[in-house]
Amino acid sequence: MGTFGPLHWIVVAIIAILLLGGGRFSNLMGDVAKGVKNFKKGMAEEDEDVPAKPAARIEAQQSVRPAETIVQDEKAR
Repeated sequence: MGTFGPLHWIVVAIIAILLLGGGRFSNLMGDVAKGVKNFKKGMAEEDEDVPAKPAARIEAQQSVRPAETIVQDEKAR
């Protein structure tokens, strides 16, 4: 009862054609098809434009000097 069967979709399509008219409906579907085609073309171009480039290697720099070891005599305390 809650799902649309093939007969329901046919009725919906007939109502849409009657409301929009045959020419408008055809133009609308053509525009949707062009949009999908342009979207796929744009996605394919995006993959081609960006070549795989290795990341720049950054060498580690030692910015802190090692701490000096301070030894105190126990007698000095």
